[in-house]
Amino acid sequence: MNDLIAKFNFSKVLTSNPQTKSIVLLGQIDGEDAIVSIEKSHFISSDESPIDLTKLVQDLRLIQQNDIYSWSLANLAQDIESAPGAKLNVVYPATETHIRKYSQQKLHYVVETPEMYRNFVEPYIETMKGDRIKWVYNILFEGKEAESVIYHDKDPESGFVLLPDMKWDAQNMDSLYLCCIVNRKDIASVRDIRGKHASFLSGVQQRIKQLVEEKYPVKGDEVRIFIHYQPSYYHFHIHVVNVKHPGLGDGIAAGKAILLDDVIENVKLMDDYYEKRRLGYIIGENHGLWNWPGYQEAHEKNGGK
Repeated sequence: MNDLIAKFNFSKVLTSNPQTKSIVLLGQIDGEDAIVSIEKSHFISSDESPIDLTKLVQDLRLIQQNDIYSWSLANLAQDIESAPGAKLNVVYPATETHIRKYSQQKLHYVVETPEMYRNFVEPYIETMKGDRIKWVYNILFEGKEAESVIYHDKDPESGFVLLPDMKWDAQNMDSLYLCCIVNRKDIASVRDIRGKHASFLSGVQQRIKQLVEEKYPVKGDEVRIFIHYQPSYYHFHIHVVNVKHPGLGDGIAAGKAILLDDVIENVKLMDDYYEKRRLGYIIGENHGLWNWPGYQEAHEKNGGK
């Protein structure tokens, strides 16, 4: 990582988010595109580890005072083990798909009909499989990232791997973020889920909660378990996040996140629920699906402007 950062040549800012206190930079490393994302770390604190402000605050510059209220700029003490200043991710070599994903973009709310899914979305999904998700198969079947894996049941039908998500700093429990990737390959997205999958999903969810309680000082009812539609990649995976974690941008917003409990209950009520219903979601203009032939026209036909 140190070598990659030393070689990074800045090109431009792809996006800057005041809510998540993060910035994404585009540059080059050894002549190839690279993306570096930096997110300021959340404070790590507990009643057992009280914060000493005289040690934490190293420099102050007053902005304003009014009656009992004062506000200022501050520099804080940092320590890479107990109080890191930020979390840094690198994508290298970065593809055009990565660059579009991280770039600032105009967003649209789309209501996807079953016909729209069959005619445009499903063919797009097929192009996003194979080598494009090789890194997922490396984790599931080749032992990549084994040092960080929390749990791996290798059963081809019921098994899954649970590991820390790259969005988490692996230190602060308030921002706990795990990812569960299933072994089976017959579910690309929520559209593929049927009633026959209900018991499988219920079992995975229950096991996730047990593993969280065994591994971390977090209870099973203190995590939010959900999936995305559209997902960032088309091999079924589940997000596991501390319910206290607010800094996920649109990752837990309506139009993106669907609670796994709701998915399970819906297919119990109607086997082909996700085959037949209209699904609404937010999509950016940089997303490959938005630019898939016929997709925008179908969106406009459904009432999109």
